[in-house]
Amino acid sequence: MPSDQPRRGRAARHAPQPADPAPTPPRREPITLERITDAALHVVATEGYDSLTVRRITHVLGTGPSSLYAHIVNKDDIDDLIIGRLCSRIVLPEPDPATWRAQTHDVCGQLRDQFLMYPGISRAALAMVPTNLETLRVNEGLLAILLAGGVAPRTAAWAIDSLSLYVCAYALERSLLGQRQKHPDYAWVLSRDELVGRFEALPADRFPQIRRHAAELTSGEGHDRFDFALGLIIDNLVPDGPGPVAPTAS
Repeated sequence: MPSDQPRRGRAARHAPQPADPAPTPPRREPITLERITDAALHVVATEGYDSLTVRRITHVLGTGPSSLYAHIVNKDDIDDLIIGRLCSRIVLPEPDPATWRAQTHDVCGQLRDQFLMYPGISRAALAMVPTNLETLRVNEGLLAILLAGGVAPRTAAWAIDSLSLYVCAYALERSLLGQRQKHPDYAWVLSRDELVGRFEALPADRFPQIRRHAAELTSGEGHDRFDFALGLIIDNLVPDGPGPVAPTAS
């Protein structure tokens, strides 16, 4: 007697198939401080620091403000996070009394380069009380370098403040200039040759020094002026000096 198996197989092939179960929605990646920092840096890198807001970060993360406020207090917290992230990339040398000036210059140069990667981000470091552990790590490293060079503790402390302010200001100026050069309404930004030409065309009776030294006033390429200004600070730190004198009340 022929087997009934082929008949059953054909019936099974033509039977209605059960509906696929509803797809499970992908599990949303949890919001963390790392992801908030990543999103904040993405906004600054692509749109500039002026665009960095809590709302913009939530848009990048695909979430709502309440998700962020479970991890941060306010925008200042975000500033602290992004500067801390940049500081985490700084490589600190072992303090060397023989090369402490070059080491100080190198650390400041690293910080400058980090700031320049993100237009306007150095504004976040201005008027900030450093509490982030990575930011404090850089300050600790700079302090150790200066002390190894024999600089008095208070002089070293004030020097770090001065160096930080200059690095922030330099990076901010470069970022602002870069933004202006991209804007069609800022065609007045001149090349060096154009600026020299304008200086040399000034009235000689009113601007004799500017006319005479137009080339020097507009000289420098790359980070030449940054290196010069940094040298003014670092090279005038006197090892074993008495430290800065606090002003006396009149």
